[in-house]
Amino acid sequence: MHVKDLFDLSGKVALVTGGAQGLGYQMAEGLAEAGADLVLCALANCEAAAQQLARHGRRILPITMDVTSREDVVRTVERAKKEFGHIDVLVNNAGINDVHEASPRGLEAWEKIMAVNITGVFLCAGAVGELMQRQKRGSIINTGSIYGLLGPDRSLYVEEKDSVFEFPAYTASKGAVVNLTRDLAVNWARHNIRVNCICPATFVTDQNRHILGEAVLERISKRTPLGRPGGEDDLKGVAVFLASEASRYVTGQILAVDGGWTAW
Repeated sequence: MHVKDLFDLSGKVALVTGGAQGLGYQMAEGLAEAGADLVLCALANCEAAAQQLARHGRRILPITMDVTSREDVVRTVERAKKEFGHIDVLVNNAGINDVHEASPRGLEAWEKIMAVNITGVFLCAGAVGELMQRQKRGSIINTGSIYGLLGPDRSLYVEEKDSVFEFPAYTASKGAVVNLTRDLAVNWARHNIRVNCICPATFVTDQNRHILGEAVLERISKRTPLGRPGGEDDLKGVAVFLASEASRYVTGQILAVDGGWTAW
């Protein structure tokens, strides 16, 4: 197969959670540019995002979905199956974060973040995975984080020693995503389903812009070997690679897209 054909996603259908903004939108756009039709899922703004992505000439099905709701997830997969007949790629991207204490006072935030970041990944992988098992093929791409691999350096974000800046639910949930990826990869390989995980470093999005001021981004850039945070196209190629036949012998892998952050 010619290398261009290996990366071609024409005729493929990709379901992207958290696809209406940020990293999810960037990956969805990359998949559409490579030829995939999209099932674009998020809690809000799906229609507007779908209208923007339609300029790539692909069919876009926007669906408002809560990844923590088993009923929502199952209903979405059933609708996608009815509309397209198959799902070839799942980008399990929906996720949230918030600063909270690692104490009983932080329990509410902990439970909310864990519900989206790991239970949501489990539910979506399970529902789409059942369809992929019947198809005998599929690629699942989970979105982790470098903070699922490493502890955060708080000095990059706050200067005051006693400032409250902890996000234990986020780091714990992303670590769980990393190992769930490995578990699904080894168990579902017999169904010809590949499962991999992308672990981004800092990408500025509407979700995290409030904690990424100019001074913070400057410190992060200095800490990053490539000298900058992630950009608006830096996840596209990785997503297309893992979704396509170019990675057909790749599964169970954790790929840091971090400008060299984890190489220190």
